[in-house]
Amino acid sequence: MRQLTIRLLQVYAEVIRSGSVSATARRLHLTQPTVSQQLRRLREIVGEPIVESEAGRILPTEVGQALYQLSQDLLSRADAFGQYLDAYREGERGHFSIALVNTAQYVLPRLLGPFSQAYPDVDVTVEIGNRQQLLHRFERHEDDLYVFSHPPDDDAVLAAPFLSNPLVVVAPRRSPWVDAGQLTMETLKSERFLLREPGSATRHLFDGWLQSRGIQLDSTLQIASNEAIRVAVGSGMGLAVLSRHVLTEAQTDTVILPVEGFPLRSHWQFIVRRERHLPPAAQRFLTFAQSVLAREFEEAEGEAAIAELLARIS
Repeated sequence: MRQLTIRLLQVYAEVIRSGSVSATARRLHLTQPTVSQQLRRLREIVGEPIVESEAGRILPTEVGQALYQLSQDLLSRADAFGQYLDAYREGERGHFSIALVNTAQYVLPRLLGPFSQAYPDVDVTVEIGNRQQLLHRFERHEDDLYVFSHPPDDDAVLAAPFLSNPLVVVAPRRSPWVDAGQLTMETLKSERFLLREPGSATRHLFDGWLQSRGIQLDSTLQIASNEAIRVAVGSGMGLAVLSRHVLTEAQTDTVILPVEGFPLRSHWQFIVRRERHLPPAAQRFLTFAQSVLAREFEEAEGEAAIAELLARIS
């Protein structure tokens, strides 16, 4: 039975459907001797008669009927696999994994949500962590796509800055600094600042900015969650530097302070390892993200950056 082939079964199924060698030859663009040879080969493999002639028409024997049912089943499965393969190659089904920094979780659902609705047969695994955790995942080749605001310093990196990620100074609504006008960090450094952990990209950028200006904060409190920091600021525990995307218009307990040098400019970037084969589903997601960025975020530069990344991957 292991000598059966899809082609042999295809020829046999057509012979039974048409009841004629000549009709099968025309349908499959074969010669009549070739069709007859295929039938003889099947007879040898099965070891039992599989067709008989009645009134000039070819009919299946009892064994031949079972063989016809087998051919229908296998050919149907082969067709289904072919359809799956076409969809997989187009990125319309399959799987990919994406790892993103904590702050990006406030934006990526606006890309992943519509994508999942448009392509329900694509499974997406999402991992969220701070920059240090994502660096470890990147080094171990654990994911297909990564979202960093500060990508790894590695020759293996292919990057596409797709969306601006401005960092702003946030204060409680009732803070006396709210109505103080333009401020400087020198003025605010005696306030308590709520900071992310050292492995965070936000902390990394803010620390670098302070160091470049020789500013030392007098009091800090470390909290390992953007949302927890936002709530803590709103309750009056101190000031913080957060991504503007963490804040929403519905949140009235915090205010962005006008501080000289802010917002700190950064971009979220799609990162791909240069040597990694990117699954078609991941490439489809990047293509989908292009259209959403242009339509909803008005990020023409991000759209162009993704296009360049896809060109380099292909």
